[in-house]
Amino acid sequence: MKTNNKKIALVTGGSKRIGASICEELHKSNINVMIHYKNSKEDALHLKDKLNKIRSNSTDIVQGDLCKTESYEKIISNVIKRFGQLDYLVNNASSYFPTQIDNLNEDDWNDLISTNLKAPLFLCQAAAKFLKEKKGSIVNITDANENNPKKNYIIYNLAKSGLVSLTRSLAVDLAPHVRVNAVAPGAILWPEDGQESEVGYRENLISQTFLKKQGAPKNIAKAVFFLLSTATYTTGEIIHVDGGGAYK
Repeated sequence: MKTNNKKIALVTGGSKRIGASICEELHKSNINVMIHYKNSKEDALHLKDKLNKIRSNSTDIVQGDLCKTESYEKIISNVIKRFGQLDYLVNNASSYFPTQIDNLNEDDWNDLISTNLKAPLFLCQAAAKFLKEKKGSIVNITDANENNPKKNYIIYNLAKSGLVSLTRSLAVDLAPHVRVNAVAPGAILWPEDGQESEVGYRENLISQTFLKKQGAPKNIAKAVFFLLSTATYTTGEIIHVDGGGAYK
C-alpha cells in the first residue's frame, strides 16, 4: 500500500537496539518507517507489529545484507514500492568488533568497511533521486571516538572516520536539495561480551564524561529526529551525543 500524506523514513539496522529506538522516535513523530534488517527478522517483525498497532499500515520491513552490493538498489526499490516515496534515510547499521594490527584480515576489512562506510555511500546514491524529489534528509550514525581512536579497533575506527568525511562530502554534493548530517554516540550501549561487558570498564568510561552518567538510545533517536526534520538550516554537521568531554 502506498501512502503519500506522511513522511517516509528508512532506518538501516532498525530492528533492535539504537536502530529500534530511532524507528520508534520517528514513528511517534508521525513518520512512517521502513525497518531494514539483515538477520534479525523476528525482532523486525515484532517492532513492525508494535508500530502498526499504533498506526495502521505505517511500518514495514526490508531485508538486506549490506556487505553485498546488489542489496543497495533492492532495499531502496522496496521502500518506493511499499510507500511510493522516501523522505529520510538513516544509516544506522554497523558491524563492530576488534581488529588487532597483528591479526588484520580481508574478511574483517570487508565486513567493517562495507557496513560502516560502503553501504551508507551506495544507499545514498540509490536513494538520492527520491530524496531530492522530497527535499529530504540523511543522518549517518558515526562514533564519538572519531577524535580518539580506540585501541585494537583499527578498521572500525577507519570506517567511522571515513563516514564522517562521507557525511561532509555528501552534504556538498547533494546540496541544495538534500541535507546530510551525522550523530556520534558515546557511552550509550555496549556489546554483550568482550572488554566492554566488564563493569569496571564501563564505569571508567562514564566517569570521564562531563555528565557522569550513561546515555540512552532515546538520546540518539531524538538527535536523529532533530537533524532529519527540525534542523532545516543545518547540513554537513556532526552532533556528538556522548555526555561531553570523554571523546574530544
